[in-house]
Amino acid sequence: MTNLPFAATTPVSIAGVGLKARDADALASYYRELLGLEELSRNADELVLGAGDQKLLTIEEDTALKPDNPRDAGLFHTAFLFPERADLARWVQRAIQKRLPVDGASDHLVSEAIYLTDPEGNGIEIYSDRPADQWQWVSKEVEMKTLPLDIRNLIETPGGDQPYDKAPAGTVVGHVHLRVGNPAEAERWWNETMGFDTTAHYGAQAVFLSTGGYHHHIGANSWQSAGAGRRDNGRSGLSWVALKGPAEKAGQTLEDPWGTVIKTV
Repeated sequence: MTNLPFAATTPVSIAGVGLKARDADALASYYRELLGLEELSRNADELVLGAGDQKLLTIEEDTALKPDNPRDAGLFHTAFLFPERADLARWVQRAIQKRLPVDGASDHLVSEAIYLTDPEGNGIEIYSDRPADQWQWVSKEVEMKTLPLDIRNLIETPGGDQPYDKAPAGTVVGHVHLRVGNPAEAERWWNETMGFDTTAHYGAQAVFLSTGGYHHHIGANSWQSAGAGRRDNGRSGLSWVALKGPAEKAGQTLEDPWGTVIKTV
């Protein structure tokens, strides 16, 4: 695939996310309406949504699941990354026209982002990156902040007035942000077990990690989940995070200290 964002070209990147849902069809309909994702495959156990030929989201249904508990370890948000700022501008115009409810909008210096929550309580970020040569690094950490997003400036991006019908080719899951019980422990695990580099801290409550100089492929915070233990697999929410990396490391299934499943493909 051409036109991939920087996040997907690093030695290890996010290959996709699996969600456990109480109603898979309803959840899939939401993501199709929200982002214009397309159904790529379906069987008795799961359905797969994506953009172009890129698989992004796998939804597994279990009607017996309890609702997700935001104070447990699990998913904070799945972050869908557009290849161009104009794509985000086009999506914002769509959101305004459809009156899609959003939770927030932020300028993180390295990126511009919109935040939402799906019908089963899973967090969503929809974003585009600023050019990597504009990111500021200090002592091996990238400068990121949470500032108000200038929506007017965004929608005035050249090409941003074109219709948005479906997620553009080159859309990827740029990063996944996790809820954990202890960010320092999460940082050690991602450093030592997965070989990720630490790229930023938000105090002691959040850490960001990546490979290849991206601002972050993984975030881990304890804003709601401080002290959380292992996940309750009987709840809806995150099923797994898939990482794409070296072929010799494919096919592994690991668990972080909270039982979050990390697969390599």
